[in-house]
Amino acid sequence: MLAPPIDDSLKTAAKLACFVAGLELELVRILVADDSPTIRRCLRGLLDHHEGWHVCDEASNGKEAVERFRQANPDLIVIDFQMPEMNGLDAARRIVDLSPETPILMVTIHLSRQLNEEARKVGIRGTCAKEDINCVVDAVDALLRHETYFPN
Repeated sequence: MLAPPIDDSLKTAAKLACFVAGLELELVRILVADDSPTIRRCLRGLLDHHEGWHVCDEASNGKEAVERFRQANPDLIVIDFQMPEMNGLDAARRIVDLSPETPILMVTIHLSRQLNEEARKVGIRGTCAKEDINCVVDAVDALLRHETYFPN
């Protein structure tokens, strides 16, 4: 279930105020895909708290992530590895086929050197362990600077 769009209206109002004042404010639009509502809520809170970032949509499985990507056209994707219907690697592969320039960060409890290599092969630009969820901010920062983020 998606959170109510209260933040959307506030951010739209802030963006309009900046436009009227002659300032340019570009929000980075982020799609979050994870089968756990708790993790999605945590990621949304973490990412929306960062100035200039906005979670524009959520998905609860890999198939839905691909569909939501097509609809929302986000600037960046944070996606779980293990999800029902289609895992994060397969969803990322499809998204990269549609939009190779869109950076994808994979979060997982199964982080390993082998998974990092598989992620790189499909076009994922960074990975984070769910145990260190705060690394997501550093990873998103890196991806937005056109860098990669593969710890260890």
